[in-house]
Amino acid sequence: MRALVCETYRDFDALEVKDIPPPPLRPGGVRIRVQASGVSFATQLVVAGKYQRKPPLPFVPGTEIAGEVMESAPDVHNPLPPGTRVFAALDWGGLAEQAVADTIHVVPIPDGLPLAPAVAFPISYPTAAAALIWRGRLQEGDWVLVQGAAAGVGLAGVEVAQALGAKIIARCGAEKRDVPVSRGVAAWLDSAEPFRDAVRDITGGQGVVCVLDTLGGAAFDEGLRCLGDGGTLVVVGFAAGGIPTVPANILLLKNIAVAGLNWGTYIGWSPGDGREAYAPRNQALWARLMGWWQTGALRPEVHATFSLDGFREAMAEVRSRRATGRVVIAP
Repeated sequence: MRALVCETYRDFDALEVKDIPPPPLRPGGVRIRVQASGVSFATQLVVAGKYQRKPPLPFVPGTEIAGEVMESAPDVHNPLPPGTRVFAALDWGGLAEQAVADTIHVVPIPDGLPLAPAVAFPISYPTAAAALIWRGRLQEGDWVLVQGAAAGVGLAGVEVAQALGAKIIARCGAEKRDVPVSRGVAAWLDSAEPFRDAVRDITGGQGVVCVLDTLGGAAFDEGLRCLGDGGTLVVVGFAAGGIPTVPANILLLKNIAVAGLNWGTYIGWSPGDGREAYAPRNQALWARLMGWWQTGALRPEVHATFSLDGFREAMAEVRSRRATGRVVIAP
């Protein structure tokens, strides 16, 4: 099969497409013919050896796929029939013509949902949903500020918050304004401008209950000051590049909290590998997301799709920050 191969930790553009044997079908595994695979900022960190987990070399990058079931391991209970359209979260191996996923991380795709947009469901949507629901405890009628509101996790956060009935302030670049606005947000703010005072004005001085922070850097510091009494800022990434520190005195004086949400913890990427223990919770969340998609509440957006040979162009689109929604590779 053809696959994008990382033989030594390196820049993403230095990877090569090669012919390699298909991955073995391990116990509890499902072999999937990959028809869409996601790329993101995290992908380039993994291949550079700068992510919090380092796959054993050589490896095929890619952690989120959509495609068709080819076969299941003999020990899989109630296996999905070959040909079933699914999405799956992987440890690695997604940028290839075939991949093997744990059956607990394989979810059937409803009729009507194309494969390319389905790439947003293994990681982007559950990251946003778990951050807002599990960590931010967002409720109907609450104010929420979503940073990076036109990119993968940020846009997912806008839609999840909308499905929950929250009131959304979306912050992104002016050139991407129409994307979150089309989802019915209460207000949009330009990411090039200071935003603390604007958030206070929009919320009538009370501040927001939750901030979904995909950016880090200076946006984190100002986002803290947008929280109202008892509010929580949930960190899910550092797309702006800077890893901030938390001024504990502000947490005390404002009676607020900072929480982190690492979706990788729930799908086995952290030390101790708790994927089996978390599987029921994950599957319930994926089922809720699928229900929201079926009602039209979630509208996954694909910015562009590239061939496997166009992997450099795909990553260039991610790095450019032009992308709205997800950038997809079709092996």
